[in-house]
Amino acid sequence: MVQRAVLATVWLGCVGAGLSLHAGVDSQAGVKNNEWHAYGGDQGHTKYSPLDQIDRSNVHRLQIAWRWQSIDEDIKKTQPKAQDPKDRTFRTYLNEVTPLMIGGVLYTSTSYGQIAAIDAGTGKTLWSFDPALYHEGRPPVHGFLTRGLGYWTDGKQQRLFYTGGLAYLLSIDPKTGKPDPAFGLGGRVDLKEGLGRRFEPRLYTVNSAPLVTRDVVIVGSAMPENVSGGVEKDMPPGHVRAYDVRTGKMKWIFHTIPQPGEFGHETWENGSWATAGGVNVWTHMSADEELGYVYIPIGSPMNDFYGGQRHGDNLFASSLVCLEAATGKRVWHYQFVHHPIWDYDPPAAPTLLDLKIDGKEIKAVAQVTKQGFIFVFDRATGKAIFPIEERPVPQSTLPGERTAPTQPFPVKPEPFVKFGVSEDDVIDFTPELRKEALEILRKFDFGPPYTPPTERGTIVKPGYSGGANWWGAAVDPENGHLYVPSWAAFSMAAMRKQDPDKAVTYAPVGNAGATLAGVAGPRGLPLFKPPYSSITAYDMNRAEKLWSVPHGDGPRDHSELKALNLPPLGGFEKPGGPLLTKTLLFIGQGLISAKFRAFDKKTGEEVWEIDLPAKSSAAPITYLLGGKQYIVVAVGGGDEPDGLVALALR
Repeated sequence: MVQRAVLATVWLGCVGAGLSLHAGVDSQAGVKNNEWHAYGGDQGHTKYSPLDQIDRSNVHRLQIAWRWQSIDEDIKKTQPKAQDPKDRTFRTYLNEVTPLMIGGVLYTSTSYGQIAAIDAGTGKTLWSFDPALYHEGRPPVHGFLTRGLGYWTDGKQQRLFYTGGLAYLLSIDPKTGKPDPAFGLGGRVDLKEGLGRRFEPRLYTVNSAPLVTRDVVIVGSAMPENVSGGVEKDMPPGHVRAYDVRTGKMKWIFHTIPQPGEFGHETWENGSWATAGGVNVWTHMSADEELGYVYIPIGSPMNDFYGGQRHGDNLFASSLVCLEAATGKRVWHYQFVHHPIWDYDPPAAPTLLDLKIDGKEIKAVAQVTKQGFIFVFDRATGKAIFPIEERPVPQSTLPGERTAPTQPFPVKPEPFVKFGVSEDDVIDFTPELRKEALEILRKFDFGPPYTPPTERGTIVKPGYSGGANWWGAAVDPENGHLYVPSWAAFSMAAMRKQDPDKAVTYAPVGNAGATLAGVAGPRGLPLFKPPYSSITAYDMNRAEKLWSVPHGDGPRDHSELKALNLPPLGGFEKPGGPLLTKTLLFIGQGLISAKFRAFDKKTGEEVWEIDLPAKSSAAPITYLLGGKQYIVVAVGGGDEPDGLVALALR
């Protein structure tokens, strides 16, 4: 019988032979112990496991071993609003969680903020804990959404850490499922406190899993980037904080918007540092346990399409910052976008990898971006491994705006999606379709990379959803090959002057832009050429592209295209996250389809697919238990029930 609140006391075997004192040591070498102790497999977010039981010769024998229905379904039965399809109050977002597997037990968070332990061999719930955070209301941005947990052990004690709701950090004992009474106040820390500014609490939450390293748990935040067509005053700042894993006491705070006397303060002109919001880490972070450094990808300021009220480069917005894990002291940083106004914030945890270039071994960190770029640095010094050039870019014509004259462009490796828009990019399956597509495109402004938003409306490609997004990349530590799922979306931002009570002069109309479906192409087709969803592989030792393939069929069965006998065009949706093993690359289809696929790592050839019970956009995990390799991925969300699906060879 499943216990809730009063929980099972069975010892789950989490602290066993070979378990390191700190989760994630050797953070760029893939997972250890055939388990999955961190969101990205390890603290370096390699998403790599050396398991090889499932390979090209037998992957066709993969089938569903068990299914786990989320315990959130019980909550929905007790909430009348959850039963009303027209009421979004209790509607969940996509199920983007990536569970952990430790000592034969899966640990997961749920969309409503519950935590559960699940038998990794059977899918049976062992215990669950409901902190009831949903009673405080729907969190901002995506509402009820979680991406996972953090894990810590010192070899004697162990803890799970969850961040979510409006907005809390929880410490849970994985042996019992009970909150740690020594942590914070009864097992929780209120993350709305300690930011040094008053703000509206309903605008602040955390979606992504916390980072746990060297006895500290580090948290970012999520918040709206445009509110009611503009930005409200007194928006929260996105400062990053670390807490002691045992006590919950705040150890340090890194001001992502530099305060007076701090490095970068002068890049927020006219006192804008005091009122600007955002500049938050909404995605995941990485750590190098050996160096004692953490790598935090910092997002955009608010409003993220107009910066007339915040002249200057605006450090540390749209930057990768390396900090000392123990102190929060800045070691180095790199800003990817100066004075950001495109929502081109780094969307995923940076990937740690060891490279060998011209006979020299280099400890590197690679950051994939929404623009389709990959920036690569020495992770100890911040020195660029491959050249980066500052190039002139178009300038804004909006009153009061002052865009940066140049932006950084990596010379190598080549982008995984095309950046910028030209008339050559519209679909040309037939002359008629091309003509109609050009007529649509010419209604808007467009141009080379970093063409600014305008009142007429500017189409930029990739859009604010990427390119790359929160699932990030995977790397094979044996050869330095990097695999990047991407989406060739575009965005359209039409700017309008705001009411005087708004914090900015201009903001985008409506929801700040449009994706592939937002500005319709001719006859219900996409506006631009394929591929629409891709997987790209690189040899990062040489910074060379190995291959790039479409991921999914796309609209080739459309009535206007059927007779053309087209090859796969790539799914018309954002893909799922990658999982890399010694033998294969696994990725789910994404937002619409329930397809889950395996690809040959050397060629990109699709070798297998299965229809899951519901759509899957999360990053999968793999582990070995009882001599059997499992692959587990989250499914559902929104209109579909949440859950986990385990695959194994029959």
